[in-house]
Order: sequence, then structure tokens, then C-alpha cells
Amino acid sequence: VASYEMIGARADLAVILGGDGTLLNAARRLAEFDVPLVGVNQGRLGFMTDIALGAMTASITDLLAGKFSREQRFLLNAEVLRDGQPVFQTLALNDVVVNKGDIGRMIELDVKVDGELIHILRADGLIVSTPTGSTAYALSANGPILHPSVPGIAIVPLCPHALSNRPITVSDSSAIDIALLPPHDARVHFDGQTRFDARAGDVVRIERSRHDITLLHPPGYSYFAMLR
Repeated sequence: VASYEMIGARADLAVILGGDGTLLNAARRLAEFDVPLVGVNQGRLGFMTDIALGAMTASITDLLAGKFSREQRFLLNAEVLRDGQPVFQTLALNDVVVNKGDIGRMIELDVKVDGELIHILRADGLIVSTPTGSTAYALSANGPILHPSVPGIAIVPLCPHALSNRPITVSDSSAIDIALLPPHDARVHFDGQTRFDARAGDVVRIERSRHDITLLHPPGYSYFAMLR
């Protein structure tokens, strides 16, 4: 059994067997190595793992013969700052979610983009999503669907207690700061797989990562067919 570091250093291609969650984990772990990924669906949801298990042999044969389309997806770099110092850092391919965690009431967030105040948000939380993640949790919160080629980041409130707090899409070159206002703590989730318990006063800073991933698709792949 090889580690992700060993796979990244030696592999020319990584074939991921599982669901989209398996691919999300592999993408974060292999992003720095620039290894193309191919997803074979063995889970319930196969939006990114777009090769059916029964078609795996034929599809992989086509890919190895050079019959594929290539698609770039960007990741988010997220860090939690406490008293101005980083205390946690990770990547996310889908989204970064700040939510109320175990408490039964709303939290209050100060949301800035490139240093400019967007709003003081009272809500159950906030989703910051890539185009890849726009068809995941953000979609269920009435966020916009962003085509993978769109250089944007969606900011989607979760159950906001205001008429004016609506989803907004900003440039992927933007720096997004989410400050957790007292008195409540919150929980920060990264692709729904990693989490960090933040304290009142912490700031979650989110920017486009310098790492992209490459997905390889078999002949006939259509993003819009997946949406249908």
C-alpha cells in the first residue's frame, strides 16, 4: 500500500474508485503533485466520478490510448487566524462551510471581500464554494450553479435572518475573510471531511489555492448531461 506522497511522486495518472467523497479526499492530498485524476463511481453520487463501474475497463482503455478530455478545477486555500496568527490550514475542492456547530441558535459573522465589508450576517452559517462545489451543499442552499470554467467563488448564506443577505459570486482572485463575532463559537468544515472548532474572534481566510487539479473524462462526457 502506497502513501499519497508516494503516489504523487511516482504516478502519471491516479484512478479513483469510490464516490465523489473519495475523489474529494484524493484531490486534496494529490493537488500539490499535479497528477491527473480519473473517477470511477462506486458510491451513491457520481458527479465527479463520472465513469460507471461497468464501463471502467473500456473507459480506462480509451484514456490510456489518449482518448479523453481534460478539465482543470481550482481549489480553495483556507486558514483560521487567531489573534492574527494561523492556527489551522487546509485545502478544499468543494467548499468551506462556517456553521453554528452544536449550538441551537444563529451565529453572527463579519464577511469581507478584499477588505471591504459585504455584510454582517446573522444566520445558521455561510458556504464559500468553488464552481466544483456549486452543485453540492451550496446548491441545496439556493446558491448559483457555476460552470467549472467560471473564475468565480460563490458566497452562500445558510438560513440568513435578513431579506438582503443573498448569494453572491466574486472573482476567484478575491480574498474572503469571515470573522466570527462574539459571543458564540462555530465549526468550520472543509469539503465536509475535515473540521475545525473555531472560537469567537477567529477569522477564516479563504483564497484560491495555487494548486489546481486535472480531471480526465472519457469520450462523450458532458457537464450539462450530468446536470440533467
